[in-house]
Amino acid sequence: MAPILSASCAETIGDMHPRALLDACAELVGLALKFDHPADQVVSRYFREHRALGPRERATLAETVYTVLRRKLLFDHFAPSGSGPKERRMAILGFHGPRDFLKSALSDVEKRWLDQCDAVRPDDLLDRHRHNLPEWLVAPLKAQLGDEFPALAESLQQPAPLDLRVNALTDKRADVQKELGLAGIRAEPAPFSPWGLRIDGKPALAKLDAFARGAVEVQDEGSQLLALLLDAKRGEMVVDFCAGAGGKTLAIGATMRSTGRLYAFDTSAHRLDALKPRLARSKLSNVHPAAIAHERDERIKRLAGKIDRVLVDAPCSGLGTLRRNPDLKWRQTPAAIEELKAKQTAILQGAARLVKSGGRLVYATCSVLPEENEAIAEAFGAAHPDFEVRDVVPLLEGLKVADARRLGAGGGEGTRYLRLWPHRHATDGFFAAVWQRK
Repeated sequence: MAPILSASCAETIGDMHPRALLDACAELVGLALKFDHPADQVVSRYFREHRALGPRERATLAETVYTVLRRKLLFDHFAPSGSGPKERRMAILGFHGPRDFLKSALSDVEKRWLDQCDAVRPDDLLDRHRHNLPEWLVAPLKAQLGDEFPALAESLQQPAPLDLRVNALTDKRADVQKELGLAGIRAEPAPFSPWGLRIDGKPALAKLDAFARGAVEVQDEGSQLLALLLDAKRGEMVVDFCAGAGGKTLAIGATMRSTGRLYAFDTSAHRLDALKPRLARSKLSNVHPAAIAHERDERIKRLAGKIDRVLVDAPCSGLGTLRRNPDLKWRQTPAAIEELKAKQTAILQGAARLVKSGGRLVYATCSVLPEENEAIAEAFGAAHPDFEVRDVVPLLEGLKVADARRLGAGGGEGTRYLRLWPHRHATDGFFAAVWQRK
């Protein structure tokens, strides 16, 4: 069943013996399936502890783990009929690499079992083994998407594309596209973002001059659209309220042409530290990172009513990023979502105090759940009559976003909120609502 399991090709993988590489895959799969820590942290730590691994071996290990996490229910279904430790069986099923390379590491019994798994037709599987999502998540997604649900489920089992944002302060997209082409990297303009380039494959970007000099940053196209929607202008006072590592901060700073003042607030000084090298590359001089204790911090009080534009990219379940972070669907719980909703409400209310009369407030998440998105936005609007909701589609059309009407949801003809879906837009799942203070 080739569509479900890893594709075969004729090349070899690095210098490791097939059995050694499969053993390493099994070990790493076992660590990831404990769900003690986020999968990307587990993989990064494993690589730090095994520095002799080459780049192709690392790619095989990482993609094997992510394939297992993406298709865990299916592989849990197949695994009992195999032999040996479960983590080995899961690693065999999810192995990312040439099938003949893999089979050279298997016993005859394992080969026969793998062939039997390959022969199973998707139509013969139960729904849960096709969609590979926890049941508590299936219901709200089906309620929103109806007949589109299988397309979303399938898209969430695929790796995300690699998107770049061209630094509008220093470079033009067409020039960077041409530069990447000369370096042997195929890049196409992203469908919606005027700054976006979509890359074919996963090249070593850190070795490129365009990356080193700050002409490009890795950023999903959906995330770029959130920064664009804020529409920050030259000379304004702007706040990125939950800045994290600063991807949107840098995009906003470029739209401001490095003028005015852009505060990057976050409760994690560690996350803000990750912004520093990116900020140095970006050539921006208007960004001011600052760690805050909470949404009622003294810094917030001092800026109340003084800010032109505020972006609240709120802490959320992250369920719109399952192509990149497939472990989230197994680590998140309905109880955790309830806690997040209270936090989202409090953060949005705190950030709203910053906005001056006539200023813009944007609330965003990378979740696909209405309770973290429309429900929060509707409750905020009802409780704050001094904030007027702005339909996002006309705003995006004014910003020259191609086919902007495809990006809307809710309200008249689906123009009120930004709603991005992996299967519709080839972005991560994002939501955004926009208000203007009266």
